[in-house]
Amino acid sequence: MSSTDQQASGPARTAADADVPAEHEVPEDLALAGEFDAVTRDQWRDLVAGVLRKAGREELPEPVEDALRRPVAPGVTVAPLYTAEDAAGLSAGVGVPGLPPFVRGSRPAGGPAGSADVTAAGGADGGASGGWDVRQRHAHPDVATTKEAIAADLENGVTSLWLVVGDGAVPVDSLGDVLSDVFLDLAPVSVQGGVPAAEAFLQLVEGRTDLAPGGSLGLDPLGLEAASGEQQDLSGLADVARRAAAHRGLRTVVVDGTVFADAGASVVEELGCSMAAGVAYLRALTGAGLSVDEAVAQLEFRYSASADQFATIAALRAARRLWDRVGEVSGASAEARGQRQHAVTSSVMTTKRDPWVNMLRTTVACFAAGVGGADAVTVQPFDAALGLPDSFSRRIARNTQSLLVEEGHLGRVLDPAGGSWYVESLTDDLARAAWDWFTEIERAGGLSAALASGLVRDRIAQAWDARAKRLATRADALTGVSEFPNLAEKLPERRPAADLHPTGGLPRVRAAQEYEALRDAADAATTRPSVYLATIGPIARHTARASFAGNLFQAGGLATPSGDGASGLSEAGTTVACICGTDKDYAETAAGLAKELKEAGATQVWLAGKPDLAVDGVDGYVHAGCDALAALRTVHEQLGLEGVQA
Repeated sequence: MSSTDQQASGPARTAADADVPAEHEVPEDLALAGEFDAVTRDQWRDLVAGVLRKAGREELPEPVEDALRRPVAPGVTVAPLYTAEDAAGLSAGVGVPGLPPFVRGSRPAGGPAGSADVTAAGGADGGASGGWDVRQRHAHPDVATTKEAIAADLENGVTSLWLVVGDGAVPVDSLGDVLSDVFLDLAPVSVQGGVPAAEAFLQLVEGRTDLAPGGSLGLDPLGLEAASGEQQDLSGLADVARRAAAHRGLRTVVVDGTVFADAGASVVEELGCSMAAGVAYLRALTGAGLSVDEAVAQLEFRYSASADQFATIAALRAARRLWDRVGEVSGASAEARGQRQHAVTSSVMTTKRDPWVNMLRTTVACFAAGVGGADAVTVQPFDAALGLPDSFSRRIARNTQSLLVEEGHLGRVLDPAGGSWYVESLTDDLARAAWDWFTEIERAGGLSAALASGLVRDRIAQAWDARAKRLATRADALTGVSEFPNLAEKLPERRPAADLHPTGGLPRVRAAQEYEALRDAADAATTRPSVYLATIGPIARHTARASFAGNLFQAGGLATPSGDGASGLSEAGTTVACICGTDKDYAETAAGLAKELKEAGATQVWLAGKPDLAVDGVDGYVHAGCDALAALRTVHEQLGLEGVQA
């Protein structure tokens, strides 16, 4: 080395420095947490078993972590710990972004799923480079209001529009007026409203060749069949598809999985039904003369994004893997098999009560949709369950996406969850379970036949029943509804929205609906009904159980005045009481207190504790894991509120 080179590289290292790496050097072996002894899975299991035994679990499963598994969907559970051995071999089959099996994304960085949909900005199907397509939904029937809302959205970060057209929404004959100020060569438009909406949009853009790619005519006859229970005809799809093909990137069909999610389906049922619908549409389109690649290019898939962020991330990844397999078996080229995904924040998780919490739910769901690789994302306004959104809630909805894209930079990393032992394992589990459900539908004769026979309805009902039990026991907590309700809240007033959803087929559910019905019944009473909390001993002894009981009863809209023993029952103006104290206090005085309460006029006495306390004179028990809805309904009936329930 010359003297010049030595000066440029810094001071020469001496023999004493040989064992000390320079600042710019990285040791060949870098042991993370190297100061600690390696821990085996068996050691971790021993610690878990010890904690569970201290918590009162005498019989433990083998392996012990099965005691901590949480259900995600029928046949799919989540373990408390994942290591490399859980995902052994899985990551090798996920490929890279933009290539089959598309688990890691339908498009590479700055590129599309198929070269035909590249925009000038370098995005796919109208999506922005370095992010996703921010799609806002519009369904206000007043044309002027909708035009104003659209203008505000497009000026403030929204990149495409989703218009609900028809009775109670945007009038069909006003579609041209609504879009008169929109540059259709810049903003893709997706319409929803069946053949009339598709026809109106095609007539509006007839002769144009400059439409921004990424729009859709929104035809989903099988989704309509699922919602209405009335069989639909698929024979006309190909004719519409040929007309749509004149416009680059305009798709004809939306496979709307949210129809099944809104009926209570888990991600497994939603994915399996969407695959079955997609296959049915491929058969209809190719049977009418379109090539497989042409037919695949006409489909967009819409999925529900929930606040269970990892389930949403894994579901979107699994959906692309499943559709790639369908395309491969169908003979589609590799370039055409990347699934176009539109994620919409879940209606099931949206609450009417404490609607502000919906901002948190939709933020998590939007985050999951972006990380999961959705091409377009719609965040529903936080007041969506109350009626038509106002300008403030619309602004919050679009800004949620803008912050995640522009400031959170979520779009700058492709498939950031890829390689996670947990996410890869969950993706594989969901894909396998959904494929089994999809093939069961196919064996039944396809989606239409499975809907007619009740197979789909029964399977979704089973999934919802399992979820409903977790909601009833508050294992799945709803902040502001089943937990931490605010009886004094003043809900924002919104213009009622028309019910745009067909009836007669699959139901529509919301996680909060049972609790909200009880709240509505209590609110409708002339005087708010209450449960008197009869406390035992000083506050330090009874506060924990009194707080628990108060939280539970307030979830049913019931006030919870409290007092020492039975002395405050008369002033509380109720005939239902709940004793709150410690186990020791219960053993000494609870039976006597229950007798005093009934002598003072109580017709029903509860106790905050488990049934094995077996206190004489107590009619029921409330405790962690109890059926809160059953307890609340019993109290409502006792107070004469059952006839007021919604």
